[in-house]
Order: sequence, then C-alpha cells, then structure tokens
Amino acid sequence: MQAGNCWKPCIAAILGLALSACSSLPTLTPDMARYDAPPVQLDGPNGPLSSARSKAILDRLQAQGAETNIFDLHLAVEESIVGSPLTTDNKVDLLQDGPDTYQAMIAAIEAARDHINMQTYILDDDVIGQRFANALIAKQLEGVQVNLIRDSVGTLGTPRAFFTRLSETGIKVLEFNPVNPLTAKAGWSVNQRDHRKLLIIDGLIAFLGGINISSVYSGGSFGHHSEVLPGAALPWRDTDLRIEGPAVAELQRLFIDTWIKQHGEPLAAAHYYPPNEHRGSEVVRIIGSSPDEPYSQIYATLISALRSAQTEIWLTNAYFVPDPQLLAVLKEAVRRGVDVRLILPSSTDSWLVLHAGRAYYSELLQAGVRLYERRDALLHVKTAVIDGVWITVGSTNLDWRSFLHNQEVNAVVLGSGFGDKMRAAFIADLDKSDEITLEKWRRRPST
Repeated sequence: MQAGNCWKPCIAAILGLALSACSSLPTLTPDMARYDAPPVQLDGPNGPLSSARSKAILDRLQAQGAETNIFDLHLAVEESIVGSPLTTDNKVDLLQDGPDTYQAMIAAIEAARDHINMQTYILDDDVIGQRFANALIAKQLEGVQVNLIRDSVGTLGTPRAFFTRLSETGIKVLEFNPVNPLTAKAGWSVNQRDHRKLLIIDGLIAFLGGINISSVYSGGSFGHHSEVLPGAALPWRDTDLRIEGPAVAELQRLFIDTWIKQHGEPLAAAHYYPPNEHRGSEVVRIIGSSPDEPYSQIYATLISALRSAQTEIWLTNAYFVPDPQLLAVLKEAVRRGVDVRLILPSSTDSWLVLHAGRAYYSELLQAGVRLYERRDALLHVKTAVIDGVWITVGSTNLDWRSFLHNQEVNAVVLGSGFGDKMRAAFIADLDKSDEITLEKWRRRPST
C-alpha cells in the first residue's frame, strides 16, 4: 500500500462520501500587504533579536541571492500570515531517499538522553517498522520517554499488536482521529488526517519531510543503496531535513499542541524545551497547517512566495492537482519571465491523483510551464525552490487534500547557501526525468 496520502481500500467507500462534500480553497491575496508593514522580526537562540540585528541578517541574505523581492515583500507578508518566528542560527542537513534518512533517524534515536517525540502518517509492521519499534523500545527501557502520534488511517493496516508491544514498555501511543468514532476523544471527522512526519530528539534535533516509516523506502533512487526488498517495485524518492537550533522548539510546540488537542493522556515530565544554542547559519521558519484553521497557512505562504518570484520557480511534488488560484499564479509567473519548472511522478501509488494532475498538463504547457516526469522511481518529494533563496521542504502535497483536510508541516529555509543544495538536488532529479513537451503530450497514446 502507499506511503502517501491516499486511503486504504477497506474504508474507501466511507471516505468517498465524505470527500464529496469537501469545501473549496479560499481565495487569498497575501502579497497585497501594505508597504509600511512593521519590519520582520527574527528570533535567535536567546529570544527575539533587535530590529537592527534582524535587518542586518535579512540584508545579508538578500545580498547573497539574485535580484528578487522575496526579502523586501514576501517575508513581512509571510510573518503576518503564519505568525511563527523566523529563527536564526539553525543547522539544516538535506536528506534524500530512505536509506540515508533512516540511518540518520536511527542514529539520533540511539543517542537520545531525555525524550523522543515521533509523529507519522504510516508506520508499517515490516522490516523498517520493526527496526524503528525496536530502537524506540530500547530507549524507553533505558528511561528515555517516547511519545508517538500515529494517524488512524495511515496505520490502518498495521496490526494492533504492533502498538500494544510499544505501549507495554511505557511508550505513550496516541491514535490521531480514530477511524472508529467510538474511540475518538476529540470529536470525529474521518476526513481529517495527520499527514505530518516528525521526529524530535531531546528538543534539540528534529527531522521532517515526506518520508513515512515503511520498507517501500528500502532502496535508493539515484543508484546508491539500490538493493530493494524482495517483491518491492520502484524505489521511492523522497526528501527530508535534519534540523538543529531554535526552529526545533516550534516543531516541538506543534507536536505537543496536537497531543493536547487529541486529548492524549498527560505527557510524562521531560525537558521538552531545552535551550537551543547556535548550531549553524540557516534562517528557518516552521509552518504547520491544520484543517481547524480558517485556511492553510502553508498554501497562503506558497501563493505569496510564488507571486513574489522573479527568476525561478522549481517545484517537485508527488501529488499535483492544482486549484484555480495555484494554476493562475504559475501561469502569471511565466508571463513575467520566471522560469517555471515542475518535476512530477511518472509512476504512482495513486493513479486517480496522477491522472487528475495530468488533466492540467495541456493548459500548463501552453502557458510555457516546463513539465518533467521522474523515471525509474516513485516520486514522493514535496519541495519548492524559488529564486534560489526561498526553499520549502515538508509533508504538503500540491492538492486539495493537503490544503484542506490534512495536518501538515513544512520548513521554509532562506538563503542561497541552502538554496544551492536544493537547486543541485532539483537538477539531479531533472537528469533522471523526461521532459513532457506540448507536442509529445498531444501525441501520447489514448490508453
């Protein structure tokens, strides 16, 4: 079964009825902010920086990048939309594919000393799932408190005994929005899912991105770690971040807020918010979206960033079904001379979503958007690189489900240093993708 955001067959009929009643995305104009908005405030390891220090950091970031109004317009708008702090002094490592990501996550778990908070959509009872279960149990038995949030639909195929084993060792396991309404503690809405993927170690290290805990990620998609498990199909291609620094506290806040809203049993005492000292030079904002909010903060932020783009919009996404506003923003960017490129999957675990997205190919190609499909891998990435200086990585797909019905989390990283790494990753995917031209698309087979 998929490790993305589609449903398990046994409840497809129920969800079909629920999804037919979904609302539409709001129309937002986040880039129409007043030019006399207050200056952007940055937070460092010891709290808010002075206005002068904040301005100096933003000026440095702007000087490093190409000509863009990302820094003189978008950031102030983003802050008014999201409200979460823009933090300095973070260290951000780029992780690609399952083997390297899992190795880094397991190493962090094994080094934990105080607590481990984990939040996932899918946690399969397979080789990878058991590897994580064993690592978490070992730490719990050492006295490190482990708290786990697992989505009810995403883990529907995982035997209850898997989680019972965890609970019996003292690990606190919270089922998000249970499929069975009789077990729900915070109201019941089968349509609302927890699609976030988070791992937080001691409040000091965090992992986020698109990767679930499943053996479908056992193979790499760039020729490294190419051995996959028997019976596996294409290797899965995903992207995650490992973050140290003040941004981790915001991810911790999102985890604990979800735990409280889902009426989980009281969390054991732990040092959840330790001092986060200088770890690196990256400027990061954490953005969490929830269907309980009036609109998706990630969607509003992305629309703002796309409208502010001057040179490049490079998007990679697993589930692409654009709403009219997102479609219009991409076409408008091409008209003002922006290089707009999308890398999308050629194979998928959700053919319905794949074909829904392909229905927009002709319109996008006619507008001058360049489209590519990744070959030899099942693309599960959710990233954006804008003007080489505004980057987002997270769990959010470019479809109505992520924007309307899912809890999601993304990190926005600013600056050309990390931007260069993300551009290189995009180009590496381009090298393993086939461009879909308008002529090629018109000549595609009818079946």
